[in-house]
Amino acid sequence: MPFNIDPLTALGVVLATATTDAAYVFFNAAVVARHRVRAANWSGIWYLLSAFAVISYTEHAVYVAFAALGSWIGAFLSVTWLVRRPHPHG
Repeated sequence: MPFNIDPLTALGVVLATATTDAAYVFFNAAVVARHRVRAANWSGIWYLLSAFAVISYTEHAVYVAFAALGSWIGAFLSVTWLVRRPHPHG
């Protein structure tokens, strides 16, 4: 299997999975806070974003590595953002 990597596709997979994981983190935060509409919105965004990454790496397995990188980045950054955000109840 040749490793012909398209840099734009690789970047797209990283960005899509980073954003997907961020959406997943925000979805879970909305569920924990019992915000139904916000949770439903994040859930829809989560699935739409994941479609691009899945389609990309099922056509070429090497993109799974880029998906994992994006996933790590998205979770790390979104949890960092949630921790720094002031809690509404003090």
